[in-house]
Amino acid sequence: MEKDKREVLLDVKHLEVTFFNGSSKKGFRAVKNANFQIYKGETFGLVGESGSGKTTIGRSIMRLNPISDGEIWFNGKRIDGKISSEEKRDVIRNIQMIFQDPAASLNERATIDYCVSEGLYNFHLYENEEDRERKVDEALESVGLLPEHKSRYPHEFSGGQRQRVGIARAMIMEPSFIIADEPISALDVSIRAQVLNLMNKFKEERGLTYMFIAHDLSVVRYFADRIAVIHNGRIVEVAPTDELFRYPLHPYTLSLLQAVPMPDPQIEKAKELVVYDESKRDFSGEKPILQEIRPDHLVFANEREMGEYREKLKEMMAE
Repeated sequence: MEKDKREVLLDVKHLEVTFFNGSSKKGFRAVKNANFQIYKGETFGLVGESGSGKTTIGRSIMRLNPISDGEIWFNGKRIDGKISSEEKRDVIRNIQMIFQDPAASLNERATIDYCVSEGLYNFHLYENEEDRERKVDEALESVGLLPEHKSRYPHEFSGGQRQRVGIARAMIMEPSFIIADEPISALDVSIRAQVLNLMNKFKEERGLTYMFIAHDLSVVRYFADRIAVIHNGRIVEVAPTDELFRYPLHPYTLSLLQAVPMPDPQIEKAKELVVYDESKRDFSGEKPILQEIRPDHLVFANEREMGEYREKLKEMMAE
């Protein structure tokens, strides 16, 4: 896809999310000045360790977390803050979320039929009962489940099957954008590839756009077109997937890459431990910002660091 012909589906500008503890006026900034764009038809990976703010960003886009500053634009319309009930319905209809824990995200007291149909009921996206049942059957079959599973309850299924129900529930709404919040981290390794292949199948068949939240770079490498690396609520590097793995620049990106386990025990044993410590970086002069070092490759740095990164990039490209 040529850079100048890409259509921006989601545009996040200077996003900040602050949480307050009860009556305390002092808040905790979970997301700090986050900026990124997601193009129509791509899979955008958001990667970072636990507590880095990945899920908070996803929930803010879904309007589940209020934002304290910045803007969120979807399909050319601003969707943060106060919007009309019609615009709210449009956001819910077109942006769906696949949650991390398939057991917690499904109502244990409801049948699979109701779990998958809930969106259809809320938006009345069916002509009659027969049409609703047909849509549920098709949604379940599309994720590899059987129509006769409708009468069962979530606790009767395995983790992988429950996640398939979660995917069916999202897909039945026919969204244009899906936020997948660590959708495979709670699953067995043997099931993970099946779920990722299923999501890829829907992307190709329906022209979906994904924001794929994860902490494991090896998974995101398989699934994402571009990756944003987030640390402590701040996005520190954004690049196309191949570029990020070939020319990682930010020290936190390097520490994440180093943490990916290698199948060869000798290589794994010889690896040096890379631990990122932000306190050792010198920001006393010019403040760092997210800026472009190569086409489509952005890194969070000040001018002194940008000079160092340019030299490092030359060395890596010369090898």
